Amino acid sequence: MTSRSVSPYHTELTNFRVTYSKAGCLTSIALVLGGAGLDYTIYPAWIGVFFLYRSVVSILTLVIFAALFTSTGRKYVRPLTMLWLALPQLMIGVMIAQTEGADSIYFVGLNLALYAVGIILPISFFEGVGFGLLTVVIYLVATWWHPDGFRDVRAVAGHSLFLLFSAVASAVCTWFNERARLRLFSLQHEVGEKNSALKKVNRALAEVKGQLIQREKMAALGTLSAGLLHEVNNPVNYSLMAINMALMDPAAGQSADLKESLTDAREGMQRIQSIVSDLKTFAYQKPGVDSQRVFLLEKAIQSALRLTSFELKGVKIELALPQDTHVLGDEPAIIGVLINLLSNAAQALATAGREQPTIAFRAGHHDGRICLRVRDNGSGIAPENIGRVLEPFFTTRDVGAGLGLGLSVSYGIILRHGGLLSVTSEFGAWTEFSFDLAVPPA
Repeated sequence: MTSRSVSPYHTELTNFRVTYSKAGCLTSIALVLGGAGLDYTIYPAWIGVFFLYRSVVSILTLVIFAALFTSTGRKYVRPLTMLWLALPQLMIGVMIAQTEGADSIYFVGLNLALYAVGIILPISFFEGVGFGLLTVVIYLVATWWHPDGFRDVRAVAGHSLFLLFSAVASAVCTWFNERARLRLFSLQHEVGEKNSALKKVNRALAEVKGQLIQREKMAALGTLSAGLLHEVNNPVNYSLMAINMALMDPAAGQSADLKESLTDAREGMQRIQSIVSDLKTFAYQKPGVDSQRVFLLEKAIQSALRLTSFELKGVKIELALPQDTHVLGDEPAIIGVLINLLSNAAQALATAGREQPTIAFRAGHHDGRICLRVRDNGSGIAPENIGRVLEPFFTTRDVGAGLGLGLSVSYGIILRHGGLLSVTSEFGAWTEFSFDLAVPPA
């Protein structure tokens, strides 16, 4: 390998040359063999010898064609291309020398090859100039080799000038073609870069859209919970006061059923208070500095469990948390992440149909951060999907059941907190999501 790096243009040009060289080899073989018809028409006495020449040239060209399929042939595509281009010219030169010399009609074949090379094949300007000069030299040697030699100087000079003009025209064509190829490649490269940039922008917009949708949900939930705080808190408090007074009444002490009913009612009211208190987190969240405040991760987990309690009916919850779960971050956003993880776990557990569906929370301190792992014994994630679950708009749910934005938005939230949301799973057995949050300074 050379010390110089190969530019994308030259890589593309090499592919281009290999393709055209292969096609040119086959075309050359067809034309060389097809020229036997001209031999029969113009020089029937030489048809046997000339057919032998044509066969040898065709076989050599076929060998070059086969070599172009190898790595060595690809590496030396330029000299190999010039070689198979020169073979028919040399053959025509021999035919000119053996027939009429300067008066041979076959010098037209030399001109045709020059025009074809300049217009079609992707050779460089200097290669085109070299091929043109080689053709002129072949013609001069062929006419000199003929028994009459340069006796007809005018014919030799005229045909040589004609070949020289053709060589110049061919070289000019190769120069313009080379510039056009370079320009075309530059445009393709520019379009490719713009497409890559657009894909990145689209991915970023998808993530931003997901975050905006999530924020709109939180804002709507905040508006709703703010109204609930105002409208529900007072009647709940009145009801609790009334229930407590009823429990203090002697009649409640005399009737076990009445006391149990009042106790159940008080627990129900207290549960409503807890739910409203959890929703209050979303109602009064503040942007800026307040979004990075100290809160208890355990409290956030309990809030998320209460808010998803309907989905988690019958699910066993296991908690293994350290004594101190103070963390630094955006509490409403983290609760949103936990709700999303719990909702996904609930769906996986429903699909798996376990005898004892379980969600386990495990947390521990590590390097000044708390790492939380949430594992369920649900259906797991298929191996072909494990690498895509955090992508925006990827979902395995039925159409209309979800946008596939929850986990990607959660990933962005944890990333914003300096952590990383990751997933591991055993298909058909379990799934575990984990993320870490910073511990506030002492």
